[in-house]
Amino acid sequence: MFDNGDDIAEPPVRRSKIADLADWPAPEAPTAPCEALEPVPAMASEHDPTAAARHEFAVLLGEFRRTAVLVPLDEVGDLWSAALNGVRWICAFSDEEALARFARARGEAGREWTYQAVLGARLLDVMVPLLPGPAGVALDAGSEDGMLFPPVAGIVPDAVAVDLGGMQ
Repeated sequence: MFDNGDDIAEPPVRRSKIADLADWPAPEAPTAPCEALEPVPAMASEHDPTAAARHEFAVLLGEFRRTAVLVPLDEVGDLWSAALNGVRWICAFSDEEALARFARARGEAGREWTYQAVLGARLLDVMVPLLPGPAGVALDAGSEDGMLFPPVAGIVPDAVAVDLGGMQ
């Protein structure tokens, strides 16, 4: 007797790492105390420009963690990254215009750029630990507004952070 194959399961669908990532629950991001988000008083920044710069970076990092950025995909569907001086950098862009400027600067404006929107926190907390060796995120690479989020404690998970030997 024939049953027309009604009991045959659908063939498995190959899912990329990006598709798998979309299903993962977001990790709890460490939050700074509310006073850390307050503006640094002008007098404090005059006396300690390093503290003011650290505060400004902490604010930018917090904004990055809460924002979805565009990450180009390579030929096999993985996040596009580049190695420089022993560090693997996931390249992310704040918007399509920033990605287009990058493509033009590389002389690759004519090719199709496939990309995925990924939350900054997910890049730092989930994707960076999956890469071999030290890794970070380069936001808007090549632009004047570009920003690096290096593989150091406080930016990426401590387990994959590079030890700066107390130079922080």
